[in-house]
Amino acid sequence: MSSYSFLPPDNFLGLDGEISAYATSRVVVLPIPYEATVSYSGGTRNGPRAILQASTQVELYDREFDSEPAEQLGIHTLPALAPRMDGPQAMVDAITEAVAEQARVGKFVVGLGGEHTVSVGVGRGLAQVFCADGAPLVTVQIDAHSDLRASYEDSIYSHACVARHLNELGPVIQVGIRSVCREEVDYIAANPERVRVFFAEEVHARPAYLAELAERVRGQRVFLTIDVDGIDPSLVPATGTPEPGGLSWGQTLDVVRTVARAGHIVGCDCVELAPLPGYHAADFVVAKLVYKTISLALLTRK
Repeated sequence: MSSYSFLPPDNFLGLDGEISAYATSRVVVLPIPYEATVSYSGGTRNGPRAILQASTQVELYDREFDSEPAEQLGIHTLPALAPRMDGPQAMVDAITEAVAEQARVGKFVVGLGGEHTVSVGVGRGLAQVFCADGAPLVTVQIDAHSDLRASYEDSIYSHACVARHLNELGPVIQVGIRSVCREEVDYIAANPERVRVFFAEEVHARPAYLAELAERVRGQRVFLTIDVDGIDPSLVPATGTPEPGGLSWGQTLDVVRTVARAGHIVGCDCVELAPLPGYHAADFVVAKLVYKTISLALLTRK
């Protein structure tokens, strides 16, 4: 008997029944409207619904592939995962179970947060299925913050601790970081083989960093987690902890494209959108990014 429950669904990209039927879809979108440990501005619980609503305005045709990837792949939207009120660890456990259940039957899982804590459950669920042989799950994290604290505000499952948990599953590669604390700096320095950080200034100044990124993920099973505050707030201001100096649209896609070509993305999520009333541009940017990420992850595989 499953220990998690669902809320009523929306439909990613507004796809009709034939393209979005569960049985024939390679992709499942799992909305996770969870918000419990945010430490600045809230609203991430509204992120999944805003992404789904904005996605209905995204064109299905992709010039890079000269096709409509949604029609090729099939994308089914699951009902939203109901928040657990008995603590963040219980929520992470529920997410882990839900993600593993879908991955086990061959679905490519796309999580929509919610706060970044949900990524711990997504990563663990993917690892249960794809790393049962003991292989590492490499996490590639687009983010403004390292999220490598051991605990924050008395919680080891705070949004500020996400990468620390994911590092237990395998190496973590972070792109676009521009806000860290002393604890995180010391952890990064002490774990050079397990944590590689491409700070935002390196991304802006040295496009050749993509070659190193490709080598670090080459042939590896990868969980791609995108915190939208990794993107510059001129594009996505609708997030709880915006930081100046983020990635452009092109730089973000360069990261996704590089990882998709060199590694094997086994699942992904997109988190921390906190919609602003009357400002739908950010919701649309994120919805378009999710669709593009799905297309790159699945249609560039060798």
